[in-house]
Amino acid sequence: MKILERIALILFSIIMLFVSIVSCLVIFNIMELKTIFNFLEDIIENQTVTRVILGFAIVSILLAIKSLFFPSKIKKKQEIKTGVLLENKDGRLLISRDTIENLVNSVVKSFTDAVDVQTKVNLDADNNITVFVSLLVKEEAIIKELSANIQNKIKETVKRSTDLDVNQININIKNIENQKNSIKNENQTKIKINNVQVNQNQTKENQTETNIVK
Repeated sequence: MKILERIALILFSIIMLFVSIVSCLVIFNIMELKTIFNFLEDIIENQTVTRVILGFAIVSILLAIKSLFFPSKIKKKQEIKTGVLLENKDGRLLISRDTIENLVNSVVKSFTDAVDVQTKVNLDADNNITVFVSLLVKEEAIIKELSANIQNKIKETVKRSTDLDVNQININIKNIENQKNSIKNENQTKIKINNVQVNQNQTKENQTETNIVK
């Protein structure tokens, strides 16, 4: 459809150029109207030329109707906004997307049942805020209650801090933290630290014995 629109635009431009030139020639008495009429009569008498003009006219009419009443719907790609611009009589305030993400991230981390938090904020052309939260929760967490509390807290905090309304808050629970595995990992870490300390102590004792022997 874009090709047809370009053809229609080119044809319209050619016609308007021709009409404008002829109008200027007639106004400045460079060309007489009789000459134009005689030229048109000669063209019409030729059947081949008449058919070509008729086809050209029909195509032009169809393209004109299409352009006037059936415009093509071009989907505009939404620009990725980096922030929200607020304006008042005193000046402008730009709140970056990173600022909102850090604010949301701090809110989610304030919940003790939320672990390993990742947040993302999307802004559309109308400054509507959509929040995506992905997190790991503790084993004893009540997911439905936790999600509702996180959503309410994010809306309240963003509204209070930036005076912006959050349109949607989408929460994705990646997994549930297994306390047994975490305890094992902590114990393994402690054992490794103790082993390092024992090795260091043995090394010091060996150095001391060497110095005594000397």
